[in-house]
Amino acid sequence: MTPAILGLDASLTKAFNKAGPDTGALVYDLTAERTLFSLRPDVGRPPASVEKLYTTVALLSKLGPNARLETKVLGSGHLGPGGVWHGNLYLVGGGDPTFGDGGFNRAWEQGYGPTANDLVAQLRGVGIRQVTGWVIGDASLFDDLRGGPATAYGPDIPDFGGQLAALTYDHGSTLKKLGPGAFAAKELVLTMHGSGIGARPLNRTLPAPPGTRQLAAVTSPPLSVLLKLMDVPSDDFLAEMLTKQLGVRFGGSGSIQAGARVTSGVVASFGLHPTIVDGSGLSRSDRSSPGQIVALLRLLWPTAIGHVLSDSMP
Repeated sequence: MTPAILGLDASLTKAFNKAGPDTGALVYDLTAERTLFSLRPDVGRPPASVEKLYTTVALLSKLGPNARLETKVLGSGHLGPGGVWHGNLYLVGGGDPTFGDGGFNRAWEQGYGPTANDLVAQLRGVGIRQVTGWVIGDASLFDDLRGGPATAYGPDIPDFGGQLAALTYDHGSTLKKLGPGAFAAKELVLTMHGSGIGARPLNRTLPAPPGTRQLAAVTSPPLSVLLKLMDVPSDDFLAEMLTKQLGVRFGGSGSIQAGARVTSGVVASFGLHPTIVDGSGLSRSDRSSPGQIVALLRLLWPTAIGHVLSDSMP
């Protein structure tokens, strides 16, 4: 070993001995292709935020870096004289965690994310000035569980900063008895009022019925950007929202459990078998070893997925 590597080994050994026996590490130089430090590298432990690495790899493998998530307004009814929409409007969530207010997105999402103003401009563009029915949130793409396994799937505001749903506004915000989907519909209506469109929100969510037609739509930033928003600050809300996206598209249901199974399958395709029960790493039931993490990075680093993964990491 070189003096530099010997110094690194001594420094890390001292640090990990101080941290106690429930720690482990593996330091591998991808350029030189050699191990620089190893301590209990094959012992599985709760990985915490490192879990998002598996989620990121699964999303890139299944959806690709350019995938976008859509939020749309559907109408049941017809447009009459004077810009009156006779019927209901449905704000349909596609699981975009960045949909919200422009000011909020500038403060919390680096300015990324579609806004209610974008949708309302399109509604005005098709001539709508008044809605006789309700504006109704549709959050039916995902299940109704608002948190993750760490809180028995109940709301987890301290970790997520909001509640999970297929339709959310401002990072899963809620208001009194309004869940995230109904809150999003309310915020859309307030934005409509600000643009001169009369409407009223329903205080609960309902799925859009068959026969509706699309009146407006906005899309999220590409997945490559969503992953930066998730990985750099270690955003647990984004991680579980995107895990539900994996579940609904590839796992049979819009749940964390289904999405975690999809992630497990992707990681298993690389010959690795950590225990994955969520997308964020908040669950103490997650298990991964330093060796599994390093093995995955070694396999992916030279690939297209590895390049996007590198850009998304802090």
